[in-house]
Amino acid sequence: MAIQQLVKFQIGDQAFGIGITEIFQIIKPQEIFKVPNTPPFIEGLLNLRGKVLTVFNLRKRFNMPDKENDENTKILIVNSNDMLLGFIVDSVKEIVRVPEEDISPVPETLRNFDRRFLSGVAKLDEKLILLLDLEKVLTPDEEQKVKDMVDQHAAEVIG
Repeated sequence: MAIQQLVKFQIGDQAFGIGITEIFQIIKPQEIFKVPNTPPFIEGLLNLRGKVLTVFNLRKRFNMPDKENDENTKILIVNSNDMLLGFIVDSVKEIVRVPEEDISPVPETLRNFDRRFLSGVAKLDEKLILLLDLEKVLTPDEEQKVKDMVDQHAAEVIG
């Protein structure tokens, strides 16, 4: 029986999960270089030990009400399509182990959330964890814009 290890995090009152192998690092919020003319869900660029990465606010991406960062706020650094990306989340809860048979496709009935961002739903102790599909958080068009933005501003951010 295969077991998936997930990093469980919160955005609002909703639990989300990302496979532990997709997480590069979890950091506290840091200075973010704002880039003009970007979509509202892009917070800006971050210099992580000489690597420039784009930081997204998942609350804004999922059309949830904005919230100030607090001591629980974290940035998940993930590897998606050979790019390091940062996702601001309300808090990182724990690493959970979920048997494969407790992971199911995204139900059609999920109404209060944009289903295109999800790869499935994990059931853990009667609670549901929405599994984020890193490949779909950005459209191919947005992904290209992010790459261009990083290329264009990397010198300023590292500088």
